[in-house]
Amino acid sequence: MAGAAHPTTMVAPRFTGGGGIERIEVAVPEPGPGELLLRVRANALCGSDRRRYLEGSPVTPGHEAAGVVVAAGPETSTPVGTPGVVYLMVFCGECRACRLGATNQCLDRRGDLGFNRDGGLGPYELVPERVFFPIDRDLSFSDATLLLDVMGTSRHAIARAMRLRPDVESVLIAGAGPVGLGLLAMARLLLGDGLPIVVTDIDGGRLELAARLGGTGVDAAAESPSDALRRLGVAGADLAFDASGRAEARRAALDALGSRGVLVCVGHGEGLALDVSADLIRLERAVLGSEYFPFGLLAENLALLRRRREYLGQIVTHRFPVAELERACETFFGGRSDTPVGKVVVEQ
Repeated sequence: MAGAAHPTTMVAPRFTGGGGIERIEVAVPEPGPGELLLRVRANALCGSDRRRYLEGSPVTPGHEAAGVVVAAGPETSTPVGTPGVVYLMVFCGECRACRLGATNQCLDRRGDLGFNRDGGLGPYELVPERVFFPIDRDLSFSDATLLLDVMGTSRHAIARAMRLRPDVESVLIAGAGPVGLGLLAMARLLLGDGLPIVVTDIDGGRLELAARLGGTGVDAAAESPSDALRRLGVAGADLAFDASGRAEARRAALDALGSRGVLVCVGHGEGLALDVSADLIRLERAVLGSEYFPFGLLAENLALLRRRREYLGQIVTHRFPVAELERACETFFGGRSDTPVGKVVVEQ
């Protein structure tokens, strides 16, 4: 399907390393079979972009994009003008994992948008139709980005934990960045208002955001997670999530688990040393990994976002026009702001 006329070239940002950003003129790609061309309207920054921001990237960054279809290639069915969000992983749709719905574990992944394929910080983004998810027209593009890392990654991690521990009465979250805040919000929405949820961090602004979302913020430099839980009358957490990627935080979260407790590592980064007998066998505890989320979760999360948009929208604390991308990156990666920094969205 052809679309409305669009430019043949565009100016797109490149991370050059050391926090540098240059703008270069590149061709606007034309969609081929099974592909869509989006006019990007919003892209949320992510902690995993930090490495590209510091070390540079040969492709346009951005993997939490929302926009509008402006052209569609052959063998597609999405109408031009459809708004939607973009799933990061270009899954094959045919392998054993994809057939089971585990698209985040695709055995023949074709690429990752914003990592090794041009992403959503440019004006236009070329995406396979299979990774495009349509959204309601009355949903803002900035709010729509919440469907991705904030809601999707978090909900998947919670679901993985609850397969082993469905009787949840307490939750611990290490790290109050956007994913940690997403874990807090999704745990609150999915598990109930009365559940004790402890969130640890060393950033006072992020702990303030955690409190707004209904968590108990704990300064990790002043109090251990175990002591904080005991202060709330909880002997040991049922579920713990590490969104920090730090070995010290993971170890403290594991130590704070009760018997049959489950620790889910969501943040990439450092390791975790285990004494298998003492840490796992004796108390029947488990340590799991959780990577992104299955594409199928987007429909459930869209319904939830529509019901609780005001609550979830608190996680987006800053919106910058794309012309101020440098300022957006400095705010998000450097934490330099007069207000608490949650999710930072670049709009265009």
